[in-house]
Amino acid sequence: MICHNPNSMKETVIETVKGYTDLTRIHFWFVWPLLFCSGLMLAFKVYGSFTWGLTAKVALIGLLGFEAGFVLNDYVDRDTDKKDIENSLTRYWRPFKERPIPSGIVSPKRAIQTFFVFVAGASLLAITLPYPHNVYVLAAGGYCYAMEYFYQIKKKNQTFPVAQLLGRTDFVLFPVAGYLCYGHPDKYALLFFAFFYPLALAHLGVNDIADTINDQAKGLKTIPVLYGAKGTAYWVLGFTILHVSIAPFFLREVGNIALASLGITSVLLGIVNYSVLKEKSPQAGLRVLPLIHMTMLIYGISIIASYAFS
Repeated sequence: MICHNPNSMKETVIETVKGYTDLTRIHFWFVWPLLFCSGLMLAFKVYGSFTWGLTAKVALIGLLGFEAGFVLNDYVDRDTDKKDIENSLTRYWRPFKERPIPSGIVSPKRAIQTFFVFVAGASLLAITLPYPHNVYVLAAGGYCYAMEYFYQIKKKNQTFPVAQLLGRTDFVLFPVAGYLCYGHPDKYALLFFAFFYPLALAHLGVNDIADTINDQAKGLKTIPVLYGAKGTAYWVLGFTILHVSIAPFFLREVGNIALASLGITSVLLGIVNYSVLKEKSPQAGLRVLPLIHMTMLIYGISIIASYAFS
């Protein structure tokens, strides 16, 4: 007779749940549908006819779609991530502080299956959108996943930050895809992209500063590895200035609440740049990374509020 230890089985289940929680960075779950729906709310403002049903559907597309991107990131980097020697950024991004594939908690096979489940869910929902919006969103999703793969592979071998400049467009396209769930490729979609792109690149610079030690150990050609801490600080500053210069042109099209949010976000970005320029260290990058995320969250909320209270 084979006896199973209930406590051992329970521990295995708990560890598996923790692994998938870290794989999906689930504690940030609310941010992705909010960012995605900020694009949708802008489309409602431009084209009219708000509906709760469409909003709920689009929120779920955004959640599943972004989670799929997280899983793909971990799957592509499954071997490289074994070389991590410092886990401060891992502790920030993952509730249980583990990279679940290198640690063996989630197998590569299960991870890629999870990716396809998320993609299938998002795609099935996207297909139900009216034409041509379903085509827009499916095309945007395909581009984002292809670009995520390109980014992870290209940054292993480059002398110019092509991976960053092209790869970051997958994140930038995310809220724009939310707009395309109801809107069309027009000046508002273009302005949204132009507004978000330099902020995403500034964010990438801060994130890379925080993970400099691991990137060096892995041999990845990230911004600090290519240009050093000082060069990365100027990268963040330059793209912050570009973002703040473009932001008023987009936010005034959105509404007064969104435009007013620029005052708060500019202060947050100012603190980010002051800290990074002054210290030029991984510790400074990790300390101000939440301020970049708070900036994005404030923009998303303010865009939604601009529609809700217009």
